[in-house]
Amino acid sequence: MDFIVVLITAGSIEEGERIAGLLVDNHLVACVNLVPSVKSIFIWEGKTDQQSEVLLIAKSRKALLNQIIEHVKKIHSYSVPEIIAIPVIGGSEDYLKWVEETTS
Repeated sequence: MDFIVVLITAGSIEEGERIAGLLVDNHLVACVNLVPSVKSIFIWEGKTDQQSEVLLIAKSRKALLNQIIEHVKKIHSYSVPEIIAIPVIGGSEDYLKWVEETTS
């Protein structure tokens, strides 16, 4: 089983909660941690910009990544939201079994 951690940024805690709820309710992710007050510095439209954001850390399976991306893009306020998947190389067998069961 290919497990992933998906990093998503949102412009507010309310938006982060909406995204997390959508993904969990649709069994696309097992769990989402919301980390408030992340400061992001980035290039946008040719200029350096910065913004306070919320970081979502979602646990799921690689097979669901395209659906996760589609769902996030539908409700995200950004025209180009950050949605980045990182492979999980190992972890607690009990936890990973729970992720698999929850997202199946």
